[in-house]
Amino acid sequence: MEREPTMSEPTKTKYDRQLRIWGEVGQAALENASICLLNCGPTGSEALKNLVLGGIGSVTVVDGSKVEIGDLGNNFMVDKKSVGESKAKTVCAFLQELNDAVRANFVQENPDSLILTDPSFFSQFTLVVATQEHTIIDSKPDHFLDDLRLNNPWPELKRFVETIDLKTPDPIAHKHIPYVVILVKMADEWAKTHSSNLPSTREEKREFKDLVKSKMVSMDEDNYKEAVEATFKVFAPRGISKEIQDIIDDRYAEVGSNSSAFWVMVAALKEFISNEGDGEAPLEGSMPDMTSSTEHYINLQKIYHTKAEDDCLSMEQRVKDILAKVGRDPSSISKQTIKSFCKNARKLKVCRYRTIEDEFSNPSAAELQKCLASEDYSSAIGFYILLRAVDRFAATYKNFPGQFDGGDREEDASRLRAIAVSLINEMSCDGYELPEELCNEMCRFGAAELHVVAAFIGGIASQEVIKLITKQFVPMLGTFVFNGIDHNSQSLTL
Repeated sequence: MEREPTMSEPTKTKYDRQLRIWGEVGQAALENASICLLNCGPTGSEALKNLVLGGIGSVTVVDGSKVEIGDLGNNFMVDKKSVGESKAKTVCAFLQELNDAVRANFVQENPDSLILTDPSFFSQFTLVVATQEHTIIDSKPDHFLDDLRLNNPWPELKRFVETIDLKTPDPIAHKHIPYVVILVKMADEWAKTHSSNLPSTREEKREFKDLVKSKMVSMDEDNYKEAVEATFKVFAPRGISKEIQDIIDDRYAEVGSNSSAFWVMVAALKEFISNEGDGEAPLEGSMPDMTSSTEHYINLQKIYHTKAEDDCLSMEQRVKDILAKVGRDPSSISKQTIKSFCKNARKLKVCRYRTIEDEFSNPSAAELQKCLASEDYSSAIGFYILLRAVDRFAATYKNFPGQFDGGDREEDASRLRAIAVSLINEMSCDGYELPEELCNEMCRFGAAELHVVAAFIGGIASQEVIKLITKQFVPMLGTFVFNGIDHNSQSLTL
């Protein structure tokens, strides 16, 4: 059974700023998570640093190498005293000092060897930063309509609206009728005089706005100005979006004994929408600020809160019934998890990723052509091709291009270009000319890792890990390429 998230006051104070972003549920998810890092170079170490500071439950570093002199210039988690010592052990000791509430473990072994000899070792972790499907409960979209149901009010809201008279002779009372009430009344009045229940054409929407304006008694009534500005909330279509419809129709919504909590709740959502919801998702229950008398606003809050609570109770019962039906503990999905799901039921996301193997063996031709045709992506696609070429170079010549001072950089550049051209042909990037300066630059830095770039990429990596663990915000799709020369970046969905 899932634990209800509980947090002590000292912990709340310690993580106050991030709690404001992803809340106690998100923080609890972090504190219950275990992360495995393969190889603790500067980028990976920086990613773990951010997660440890954020209060991740535990980290495990798998790295069989020793600290070398060169590590001192780009990894701030090692020092002179640690040269010759286990890099995994040294980095873990540093991470432990940053936050004693986090458990830092290390395995002094080459990740490649461990994957071959004991692949089940990795099943104990929440994340080893490799996934093909990710489900998000709270996607936190930048713009989203308030869930006020102005175009589809439920009986309790209708009854409350009916108790308020827009024709009240009291000017003070008239100025303090909340716009929710005004717009529900106007939508009802519109439906009585028009064949369409809601305004849909541009002309009808203009006519509806004029109808709202006509109810103003004076030009200083802020509540009516708010109502005019919020008329678009009435025009929004009823029911659920196509994206949510696609999720509830997904094959994974046919749940079984091994289904994740997300898909069990999706199955319950599908039942709810067809029954109690009458075509709608559970009500979120929150209200924006608006010009209103205190009495009206509090009464509205209670109506919205009660409806949201009732919807959540219905969802909770459906979740329990589904769990029992598939032979699982009916209480194995916590009330808090269901409550969070209900609050964000209109914002669900399912991200499906291609495997790295798929990307390497069969990159998207359409995406490649789009990138090649765009000046904005020309640099990113060039580095993408070169990074793949570098992998082949290292496999062939047993070192990275330009890695050794005594090596012939021009010869390495020539070899790298030949490999890159071969890749371009394999990827059907006909006509693409790889800029010579990019090849030279790739060889010039000789596989070095600059700390400033590692810190930046590590920060991005930890940000993406937090998105995956908390199931909040939408992670990046595709391969992220950062150009430290021009200070720009692109995500390539190849």
